[in-house]
Order: sequence, then C-alpha cells, then structure tokens
Amino acid sequence: MGHSRFVARQPIFDRHQNVCAYELLFRSGFENFYVHADGDAASRTVMDNFFFVGMETLTEGRKAFINCTREVLVKGLASLLPRQRVVLEILEGIEPDVEVVDACQRLKQDGYTIALDDFTEPIRCGALVELADIIKVDFSLAEDETRTALVRDLARPGLSFLAEKVETQDDFNLARTIGYEYAQGYFFSRPQVVSSRDVPSFKLNYLRILQEVSQPDLELGRIETLIKQEASLCFKLLRYLNSALFGFVGEVKTIHHALRLLGERDLRRWVSVVAIETMAQDKPAELVVSCLVRARFAELLAPHAGLEPHRENLFLMGLLSLMGAILDQPMASILHHLPVSKPVKSALLENRGPLSPVYQLILAQETADWNAVARIASELRLSDQKVTDAYLASVAWVQSIFRAA
Repeated sequence: MGHSRFVARQPIFDRHQNVCAYELLFRSGFENFYVHADGDAASRTVMDNFFFVGMETLTEGRKAFINCTREVLVKGLASLLPRQRVVLEILEGIEPDVEVVDACQRLKQDGYTIALDDFTEPIRCGALVELADIIKVDFSLAEDETRTALVRDLARPGLSFLAEKVETQDDFNLARTIGYEYAQGYFFSRPQVVSSRDVPSFKLNYLRILQEVSQPDLELGRIETLIKQEASLCFKLLRYLNSALFGFVGEVKTIHHALRLLGERDLRRWVSVVAIETMAQDKPAELVVSCLVRARFAELLAPHAGLEPHRENLFLMGLLSLMGAILDQPMASILHHLPVSKPVKSALLENRGPLSPVYQLILAQETADWNAVARIASELRLSDQKVTDAYLASVAWVQSIFRAA
C-alpha cells in the first residue's frame, strides 16, 4: 500500500454554507487504496480499518463522496463501503453500458446514494440519470444557460444538483438562486475585497492581539492587558484550558494563571487559534477548520522536513494563509500590519524562502495535486506515510478543538 496512500478531502456545502459532506480523494484511485493480493477477505479488512479510523477522522460523521471507476462498480467493490456513510460518484468517462447500469441498479436497490460527476450530456448518460440521486455540474465549464437548463429539464422528486468548481461567492449565490442544493469549490476561502475602512473594529483588535503574540519576544504583561479587554477571548481561552484537551489539574481561573501555565509556545498557539476563530465568526465555519488544519499540518511536518527550529513560524504561516478571506483584504496589506518573521512573509507573499515548500505542499494536498505533493515531499525528504499521517493527525486535532469549544 506504500505508493498509493495519499488521501485528501474537499468540503461539500449546503445552501447555507454549512459542510454537509466531504469528497475523499485518493492518490491513485480508491480501488488501489486497498486492493490486496489476498483477495476479498484482505480487502475487506483494510477497508474496515480505513473506514473506522481514517474515514471517521476525515468526514467527522458526515457523508463521504467517493469516486468510482468502472472497475469499482462492475467488480462489486463499491458494495464493501458502508451504504449509510457514502455517496458513490460515477465518473464522467464511464460508458453507461449494460454492465455499469446493472451494477448501479443493484447498488441503488441496496440503498446506496449515487451521484453523476462532471455531468453535461443527459442523452449520453441515459439510464444513469434515472438512477442518480445527485447530479454534479462543473461551474467552471458550463455556460450560464446550461447550468440553468440542466436543473430545469431534469428536475424530479429525489434528485438534487451540486455545483462543483465554484470559485467565487457570486457563483455560489447564482447556484443557490437557480436551484442547486449543494456546492463544492474554493469560493469560501477567497477574499471578497472590501476597503480597509470596512474591516470591523473588533477584528482589528484581534489583529493587534495576533500581532502581539507574533513578536519574537513575548511581553506577557501587554498580552494579558490586551486579552482582558476582550471578554469573549478571555472566556474562550479559559474554556479551552479547562477542557480535556489540556488535562490541567485544578481549574484555571485567571488569565494571569493561564499565561503562566501555558508557556510561550502554547500561549502563541492558543491565543492565535482563539483570535482566528473569533475574527472568522461571520464566515463559513469551514474557513476556520481549513486555517487550523493548515497550521497544524505545517507544524507536524516541521521535525520530519528538517525545519524544527521553524515550528512556530510554520504554525503561524498556516494560520495566516487564509487571513485574506477572513478579513476580506489582500494578504500584502494584512502582513504589512503584522510583524511576522521574514520566512513567513516570504512564503505567503512571494512563494520563497525556507517555509515555502511546506506551504506549497499544503496547497497541493488540498487540491489533491498528487504529482506536486509527491515531488515536494521528496524534496523535503518526507515519506508518503509521514505526509498522510500528519494530514490525518491535523484533521483529528482540529476536531478535538471544536469538541472542546
């Protein structure tokens, strides 16, 4: 299983920008992720292990969209998957011949949910359209007229439409207006740039706090004063510290006590986490999830990539990398106000410096650009397994934070 262990997830949103599912993407196809020389019994064991551990972590109890090739369908591999937990995506290149249609009919009778991917031609997909529960339409390719016509012409009870590759908030709003139930794409992580006068003052206050914890020499007194001025920051910080995440003996009652207990590294991290979470409260929750996954992923890769001295910088780099979307400002103007280190600025603004390869690896992982992931991993002397383990661990860590909150 060495070669094919890369896996990533991409969120699928409902009409209210809440994540309702994740598409899981495997480096060399879902079947290669677990096909095993010993035949069915072994594949089932590997599958079960993955679905109880890896998939639970990646989907947090939501449904998983999984791409199915002709082989997965016709050989009956799809029926190894837990039907309540998955949506089977029939890829666009698959000919809807008798074998494929029969396989889909059987899966449908067994209670599986079926989605058609990259859908444009109802005629070619004939029988599969009748069986589909969800039709995915590529918004980057489809003309306005096609996007609307598909919903209008194919609408029937029990069929939903999903707009994929939705890159802007305008496209998301359009999809919602013309009858798409779901959306997938990076629209939620793109800034809708407003003038700096329009950034709410409380966000600027949190930016000041971030600025303070980004300083190389921490001034605990000043940090304490700033935190105490923000009631919700005090409250959240104390709530985290008293949760099972930390396991401190005895309750942490004051910010002064908290700062003493945390120590420098954890103080930087936790104040940053709470500041980002509060600044992004009017944005889709997934934006905060992405920020924190990036930060933790970068930090966990540090010791294996020979970047241990840059550990805090890598965490901060991941955290700040989506700040443009949180504040609806260009990254350059945000970093202009923050005294972050040169390596962080160089990576985020110029794609240069020692941290840049890790940042590029994170972006490649998110978009499932496996060639780039493999290339950068080998440059950083990271094994596939280390990358996958760090990714799954970062997703699990973020879930533990949200549970504590």
